[in-house]
Amino acid sequence: MGAGHAHKLYRHGHSPVHDLPAHCKLVATLAFVVVVVSTPREAVWAFGLYAVLIAAVAAVARIPAGFLLRRLLIEVPFVAFAVLMPFVAEGERVQVLGMSLSVSGLWGAWNVLAKGTLGVAASVLLASTTELRALLLGLQRLKLPPLLVQIASFMIRYGDVISDELRRMSIARRSRGFEASGIRHWGVLAKTAGALFIRSYERGERVYLAMVSRGYAGSMPVIDEVVATRTQWAYAAVLPVTALAVCLMGWTL
Repeated sequence: MGAGHAHKLYRHGHSPVHDLPAHCKLVATLAFVVVVVSTPREAVWAFGLYAVLIAAVAAVARIPAGFLLRRLLIEVPFVAFAVLMPFVAEGERVQVLGMSLSVSGLWGAWNVLAKGTLGVAASVLLASTTELRALLLGLQRLKLPPLLVQIASFMIRYGDVISDELRRMSIARRSRGFEASGIRHWGVLAKTAGALFIRSYERGERVYLAMVSRGYAGSMPVIDEVVATRTQWAYAAVLPVTALAVCLMGWTL
């Protein structure tokens, strides 16, 4: 984890949110998501306030609304699932635009959409304001098992390596006039997948041997130790604490 590694979700900037230590932002994001999930689905107004909080954090972090909305498209499969719930759920029915919908299904769909969207938005903001290397170091700082941190680090890094290898193989096929256009080309694609697996396995072995030759003994050294001040923890706590106040009002009102 000593080398830098930028990911597509990260947006470089110099805002107060960017400057917070990664482990502070990780705790704040997790706490916010837990609070949102704990909010009763009937408190519709509470989810509106959560959205305002997310928008406020995005404004402080100088994350454009378009950037955030494009990244939210990752939850489209969950939206499709939620849309089907009012049609398949059982119980009391209600007529909406000439369609018979389940009341419990409507509440369930709203619950999934509201909480899922807010959770994804919080995660996108975390990834947009924190470098990948800093996230991994933050997890290590929070005492996540070192082996899990290493697995996550290698998975992310070598996922990009494998993607680049696949891209080069695709360019090589096209340069030789190959274009997959039907089932008769599946054999070539299968051979490509097999070759990619072998190359990835061999590269993994070479990387491991190189690490061992440099003294790797099962743990990665921490080059820079990031310590958060009380002020930074206080800034990070603003979002989850405010959300908690909203959640408590949602249960009592």
